[in-house]
Amino acid sequence: MFWRLLVGAAAFGIAAPVLAQAVPEEGDALSDDEILVLSPIKEAQALAIQEQRRADNLVSVLAADSIGRFPDQNAAAALSRLPAIAVQRDQGQERYIQVRGAPNRWTSVLVDGVPIIGVDEGGASRAFRFDAIPSVILSSVTVNKSLTADIPAEAVVALIDLKTFSPMDRKGFDVAGDLGYGWMELGGGQQRQASLRVSWSNDKFGVLLAGSHYLRDQITDNREFAYGPDNLPTTFDFRSYILTRENNGLSAGLEFRPAEGHRLFVKGIFTEFNDDEERNQYVFQNSGAFSGTRTASSGDLVGVSVRGTLSDSDYRNRNYLLTLGGDHELGSDWSATWRGNYTKVINTSYIPLLLQNQALNPFLRPSLTYDRSNPDLPTLSLFTTVPGPGTPPTPARVRGTPLQAFNQAGFDFNVALPLFSSIRSESYTAKADVTGTLGDAVLKFGAQYDDRDIDGNVFSQITRNVAGLPAADYLTDRPWETGFPSGTSFRYVDNKRLRRDLEAALDAAIPGGFDREGFISPTERYEIGEQLFAAYGSAAFEFGRAKVVAGGRIENFVQESSGFLRIGTTFTPLTVRNSYWDFFPSINAKIDLTDDLVLRLAGQRSVSRPGFGQVRPGAAISDTSTPGTVAGGNPNLRPEYTWGLDTALEYYIPGDGLLSASFYYRWVDNVLFDSRTRVNSDIYDSGGIDRSNYDLISTLNGNNGKLYGLELSYLQQFEFLPGALSGFGFQGNVSFIGGDFDTFDRTGAGFPGTSDRIVNASLFYEKYGFSGRVSYQWRSDWVDTLGGFGVGVGGDERRAGYANLDVALRYQVTPNIGVFVDATNLTDEIYVAYQGARDRPTEVEQIGRRFLAGVRFNF
Repeated sequence: MFWRLLVGAAAFGIAAPVLAQAVPEEGDALSDDEILVLSPIKEAQALAIQEQRRADNLVSVLAADSIGRFPDQNAAAALSRLPAIAVQRDQGQERYIQVRGAPNRWTSVLVDGVPIIGVDEGGASRAFRFDAIPSVILSSVTVNKSLTADIPAEAVVALIDLKTFSPMDRKGFDVAGDLGYGWMELGGGQQRQASLRVSWSNDKFGVLLAGSHYLRDQITDNREFAYGPDNLPTTFDFRSYILTRENNGLSAGLEFRPAEGHRLFVKGIFTEFNDDEERNQYVFQNSGAFSGTRTASSGDLVGVSVRGTLSDSDYRNRNYLLTLGGDHELGSDWSATWRGNYTKVINTSYIPLLLQNQALNPFLRPSLTYDRSNPDLPTLSLFTTVPGPGTPPTPARVRGTPLQAFNQAGFDFNVALPLFSSIRSESYTAKADVTGTLGDAVLKFGAQYDDRDIDGNVFSQITRNVAGLPAADYLTDRPWETGFPSGTSFRYVDNKRLRRDLEAALDAAIPGGFDREGFISPTERYEIGEQLFAAYGSAAFEFGRAKVVAGGRIENFVQESSGFLRIGTTFTPLTVRNSYWDFFPSINAKIDLTDDLVLRLAGQRSVSRPGFGQVRPGAAISDTSTPGTVAGGNPNLRPEYTWGLDTALEYYIPGDGLLSASFYYRWVDNVLFDSRTRVNSDIYDSGGIDRSNYDLISTLNGNNGKLYGLELSYLQQFEFLPGALSGFGFQGNVSFIGGDFDTFDRTGAGFPGTSDRIVNASLFYEKYGFSGRVSYQWRSDWVDTLGGFGVGVGGDERRAGYANLDVALRYQVTPNIGVFVDATNLTDEIYVAYQGARDRPTEVEQIGRRFLAGVRFNF
């Protein structure tokens, strides 16, 4: 099926220019006041280049139709097309972005000009979740890589301005939308998407309503592994996830222009990300075998304990934004803008886990041999475990007959381990700016006030032994759908029915019934209040062909974090208050060396503040991973402060092309980093569980660090080619990134998330009503989690580099109706994490290729 689709798509791409000779080409380029209108590829790129050239600071711009013509369902995927931007994926879906290889917390976000702070699972970071924002509600995206005084200082490497559609973008009545349907290659689940935007406006008034929906039913193939101090494999973890992921967005806007030069608007946005996820997991615990041998390449073990972990989980992320604003011309030389915003972000995760154990009958445990010729995908041969002949010292248990499949009914003890996290953030923002001319200078000054309250808990859990729920009662006849060899086979469990029965068993076992909020320990709860006041000003001067914008920003930040410490069995309340003033200067210079060649220079100071969960008092324990983890907060963390320099040379190629090179350098103090070591004590033991060998994870302040890189970018449509060939074009960029930081016991540690190389390339064709793109993305290996204090057990955990190849085809059947075909992840990537060395993988994951086809319309 896959190859038939590719052949068909190729034939479609070759034939479309011929078939479409009768279809007129798109119209002339749009005027400046139509910059947000959906356009063909060339026009959208021309508008983006114009905006980039006009900017006083260093920016990259993604215009509306560039977003729509890539096979991207959320904002993170769309942004990955821009220079020096990489994405972090969760089960193959884009979630966070990293600009210039920096940690995702170093990028801040504006939505329609208002700063939005991210709240992720457990509240561990301020990183914004871009998978919550469907790309179809965006009109354009600007990545500010150097700062001006009016931009929030909490943006070390970039501030991303997400702009949604305005009702005044199109005059009169306008309807635009799309419908699409497709499938996932692994598991054959559906993909579907739909969007509709309706607007009406005249010269005075406009109204807009928009909605979007995207859903996919997905199988995720997953293997995870753990290693002992001798680097021999201690566990083989086989997983298959069945999940439905859904993104929805709603937007409404009213705009009023009472007089020339005056604009008032109100805009509301709701977005949500829903993830319903079934886990089917079986962990072969090699180190607990009765007897046998283990080596790095193979093993022969008798009586290996297996733990089953099953769940039907809910993950939810919701964003509510309401913005009031106005833009006013105050005479010929002065103007004012103001914004008021209310934002509410809710992030909840509920994971009702059931752990199946082989604790009573030793002959339920299988014996096995393993082959790690391919460390990423080891294979097992399973056998029964039977009593040995004779008497001691003859072994009491030996390998028996071969097994064709793992006995998923072979468990005799259940432990319920529900986990729950809920984070809520509410914030109010007011911002006003005044711009005007005084003599030869253009002045801009303003103020911003943020008031934010965050409350919630890190992942909390209880542990309860539950009777009943025999494993055999929930097995189905459906075999796992997998592309990974294992040497054995598994069947899916009816996790939805198991969840209902598990919750009923917990309700009966817990006095007063099961209440997921009720079992949260005080040490896992936190409340944080923040107030930020900023005042800023800048002046722009022109000197012939040069323009300089210099300014400063003063911020007063107050944070109060409250929680509980546990000392023995006593919970003690703790409140930590931090308050400080900071000054953040910035300067941007733009020099037109020629009509087409622009040199940019910039310098700035900025800040990155710790995440909400990172500064809480208390600790959270997880018994579900191997080994388990204890994650604690650190309320005395200091913000990261940075000084940065940027320079760029931009050549604007005639015909709306661009060739650019830019270099950046960031000096960082107080680098935040997550590290882990062993607990090595009984302080966290409870409920009969020994946690002395768990990983202890916390956030610390390191010493000084540096991050630097070179970005090369090229964009051009080859209009100089003859005839039909003039429809071809290319957009690509490559980034070379370096940097490290020091901790109290280590020098030269890599920044988590930083690849040395990032490549984005796109070959496109647009002519005769047809447009198509072949897009390629690649990033090199990067550090994911720093190991231990120093180098820890086994070294740093790293992520292996990977590539993604996507194809997007569009054909305009009539001026109002077009059809599209998207093929995503054609390289069928396998995502790998490893500990220290590449032959010690810790996670191997695959989701398969994805295909989607549909229709787009505009009336």
